[in-house]
Amino acid sequence: MTANTKILPLALENVSYEIGGVRLIKDMNCVFEKGPNSVIIGPNGAGKSLFLRLCHGLLKPSVGSVRWLGAGTTNDLVSAQAMVFQRPVMLRRSVAANVDYALKLRGRTKTDRKEIINEVLGRCGLRRLQEQPARVLSYGEQQKLALARAWALNPEVLFLDEPTAGLDPASTHAVEEIVKAIREAGTRIILTTHDLGQARRLGDEILFLHRGRLLERAETDKFFEAPENDLARAFVRGELLWWQLGRDNRRHEAQDKDPNNQ
Repeated sequence: MTANTKILPLALENVSYEIGGVRLIKDMNCVFEKGPNSVIIGPNGAGKSLFLRLCHGLLKPSVGSVRWLGAGTTNDLVSAQAMVFQRPVMLRRSVAANVDYALKLRGRTKTDRKEIINEVLGRCGLRRLQEQPARVLSYGEQQKLALARAWALNPEVLFLDEPTAGLDPASTHAVEEIVKAIREAGTRIILTTHDLGQARRLGDEILFLHRGRLLERAETDKFFEAPENDLARAFVRGELLWWQLGRDNRRHEAQDKDPNNQ
């Protein structure tokens, strides 16, 4: 299965998102062209999942715009992108029927659906489980099924929100291999992760978010070898950024109150 170009590039222009007057995403500007895997990293609360939901269209920005510059119709936006959540929703159906249902919604014929299901379940290591109820699968198997269901739709862009969170090393490896296969088939991958090793393995480029701002974007090797942003450098070293910033803020406040520092 090879993805067909329909909707890229994706452009975020001056995007902010707020809840209750609190801005959680701030002045975001970036463009995603067809091509590399993009991995979004940052500390907890950086806005990684919100960023994906804004890109996917599940949330609307409070300010600014999210535009698919290559999209011809609204149907293109629906059919050419997909998203897999950290906790995927499994239908009360068999493994095969979960994929079949998604394909049926896209208007695929019964013959086509059967062929696609057989292919994606085989590629994702789930063919032997195709008649099993999806909800009795292990978490790792459910994540693989969610990827198979998305891959079956042949999206141009696939958003993945922490696809291996909570998985053991063997399941993590299996999921990463599926992600690589989807990428090799031509789908543009944009994913979030808290695992810096995974970011190195899967990312062609890294986007570093902190407190709702995009602070650095660079090729993966360049980012991990020499981050340009101070906070990105601290994050890669494993420092607690919120603690560091709190300490710095307290120091600056003390300096502001000291008349000798005027």
